[in-house]
Amino acid sequence: MDTSTVLDLNQLRRSCASCALHELCLPAGIDGEDLRRLDDTIRDKRTLDRGEPLFRQGGQFHALYVVRSGSLRTFVEDASGNVQVLGFHLPGELVGVDALANDHHASQAEALERSSICELPYDRLNHLLAQMPSLQRQLMRVVSREVAAEHQHMVVMGRQPAQERMAIFLRSLSDRYARLHRDGGTLNLSMSRYDIASYLGLAVETVSRLFTRMEEAGILEVSRKSVTILRSDLLEEMCSSSRTSSKKGEAL
Repeated sequence: MDTSTVLDLNQLRRSCASCALHELCLPAGIDGEDLRRLDDTIRDKRTLDRGEPLFRQGGQFHALYVVRSGSLRTFVEDASGNVQVLGFHLPGELVGVDALANDHHASQAEALERSSICELPYDRLNHLLAQMPSLQRQLMRVVSREVAAEHQHMVVMGRQPAQERMAIFLRSLSDRYARLHRDGGTLNLSMSRYDIASYLGLAVETVSRLFTRMEEAGILEVSRKSVTILRSDLLEEMCSSSRTSSKKGEAL
């Protein structure tokens, strides 16, 4: 076997140009020589087993990361060991931006299942950003998307009743699946019920009751970690019902 051919194939498999996530993360809108320079900057994929941390809370900032496969959760833990889940991250999504402010991670990232990660060492990435305005614009777009998602989550947590929180969570997950060209009607929940409860600010018993209630209403079909959305129209109504009620209240 020709060794050079094997090496070329391996390089092709890990190159941004050949990646299925090309249009979702940093390489989108970048081509030619700039894309090859970015490939040289990204370290080989890292593989994480379920429960393995990508970075730890308070750890020194060294790199940004893009989820290539699998999924991660980010969370903070207080001195008593209480955990607050901050988010769930799917392929194509950037992780580690929490450390840009002070060079230390404010949260911990951990694999929810076996996952692969593209690592972007920040010193090398920063040098590249100065030479590639297109990459700089793309990075700002991705970071803005993450900030917007966090802002939306804060709005949901602050205003919406439990049922609407759950509906908005499932609809958002469905939308993110569709962006990955997956079936947005069939969700594989890699996170636990406890993680969902923490993320939504609910008791785990409430999460279980909501799943049961939505299944009885014919909106969902739940089988352990698999959730099938049977009535996306009813799910959408649940997402907007609190806004409708609020507008009616303002009109009275």
